[in-house]
Amino acid sequence: MYNLRFFTRYFMTATLCKAERQNKHSVIGKLFESGGKSISAFPLRVVYMPLAKDDEFPVSILVSVPKRLFKRAVKRNRVKRQVREAYRLNKDILLQALADQPHGMVLAFIWLDKELHSSEDIGRKMRNLLHRIAEKTLQL
Repeated sequence: MYNLRFFTRYFMTATLCKAERQNKHSVIGKLFESGGKSISAFPLRVVYMPLAKDDEFPVSILVSVPKRLFKRAVKRNRVKRQVREAYRLNKDILLQALADQPHGMVLAFIWLDKELHSSEDIGRKMRNLLHRIAEKTLQL
């Protein structure tokens, strides 16, 4: 269980701090090598895995846009910004489902399309993905 005051202070305000971003190579390797579950909502795919809570944040994310899809860094960075913003605005869907759970979660968002999409479209797909993950989390 997470401290309610801490939970409302950091998560119910729609922020995305640096500590919520996954950068540990060991966790990322475990996510992709040892069978993280995957859900797609084109143009996004999310790979997720329950993780024992060792940090103060119940969910950490990773955003990946392959260089072979967008050669220019400007476009890759734009897509990553859009995905992070969509997650930031909708993360309460998943956090409310994880509030009662004894474990946290690691999410990796992977871009699948060669074209840019509007922020509204990405937000709608993000909500869809987070609702599906929250349903599966409650079944655990």
